[in-house]
Amino acid sequence: MRSNENFLKIQSSYLFSMIGKKVREYKATNPQGDIIRLGIGDVTRPLPEAITQAMHSAVDDMSSESSFRGYPPEYGYDFLVEKINRYDFAARGVKLENDEIFVSDGAKSDTGNIGDIISVDNTVSVCDPIFPVYIDTNVMSGRAGVLLGNGKWSKLVYLAGSEKTDFLPELPKEHADIVYLCFPNNPTGMGITKPQLQKWVDWANENKSIILYDAAYEAFITEDLPHSIYELEGAKTCAIEFRSFSKTAGFTGVRCAYTIIPKQLTVNGVSLNKLWARRQATKFNGVSYVTQRAAEARYSDEGRKQVEQTIDFYLNNARIIKNGLNEAGFKTWGGVNSPYIWLKVPETMTSWEFFDYLLEKIQVVGTPGSGFGPAGEGFFRLTAFGNADKTLEAVERIKNLFAK
Repeated sequence: MRSNENFLKIQSSYLFSMIGKKVREYKATNPQGDIIRLGIGDVTRPLPEAITQAMHSAVDDMSSESSFRGYPPEYGYDFLVEKINRYDFAARGVKLENDEIFVSDGAKSDTGNIGDIISVDNTVSVCDPIFPVYIDTNVMSGRAGVLLGNGKWSKLVYLAGSEKTDFLPELPKEHADIVYLCFPNNPTGMGITKPQLQKWVDWANENKSIILYDAAYEAFITEDLPHSIYELEGAKTCAIEFRSFSKTAGFTGVRCAYTIIPKQLTVNGVSLNKLWARRQATKFNGVSYVTQRAAEARYSDEGRKQVEQTIDFYLNNARIIKNGLNEAGFKTWGGVNSPYIWLKVPETMTSWEFFDYLLEKIQVVGTPGSGFGPAGEGFFRLTAFGNADKTLEAVERIKNLFAK
């Protein structure tokens, strides 16, 4: 008997677990400290009323024999899939078939589980900085190789972002079978234009590569940017897209998302749509009826209106943070099409030193950029998911601390 030794390669402490540990240690010695958390990207606004009403109604359905539902369909109830297709894609001119949409319990799960249907021998390319799950799940599956002294994995192809490119990755200079893209980006908050994304789609088709496109934050887009990669010509033959209700409708504690795999997407003549359908039918029992009715309500007239109000609330927080940081002399990215604000830390500090400095001096918690990859060193992420008053207070503390 042997364990999966790939798990032993992963760093022992997950980024956000390490942050939590530091905060707990600080509170233990400073119990009166008023800590404001702008680090982990969990939402704080309650579920919209239209959604909770739908949940109550669905619970009532479950209490009657005539309307009780048992195991849900592995790929999602038709009533939800049809709404997703109509409002998220057809409304933007994207034509999909319903059986190209797979409802799940989270985009984080799907971006990790998608590795089940691709060979362990495929070369994976990741942006740097990047959401840690993309890398960690490939380490678990044996695609990453060994961890090098520079913080990179030997078998991964890194696409380093920088100030010069506004943290947008450049096309790989070496072959990559799989490329992870996330726009609007977590952690940098940057979006991507249609011409910029079209270059990626064209590159992927030319190189017979697959783009794993995480669009979990598309609802925060305020400028003329693509909401779906399928708005681009040729994307259906080279891209899988992940979407989530977590940040859009406040489902971080409810859990619902979906993944799009077009039937046109094949590898050596094999349909990835069919492989994913088989994977889900075997390993996943579907999302509960109550949850899917809640997700469906997000698309009702009232649901759309209430969700937009919540997103506007978070975007207003983002504007407050970004403007305050700029006033304090920081260089920032994001915060316009995203709930994330990326900032450059003082040159005399590392990302973790800046984390400790904010915690000790003003009790504000953010996320060190180095936790998102080597290219994140020297940068820091703040999120707009906090309480409005607390967000204002945190910004004032930062401005006062760095007042010139």
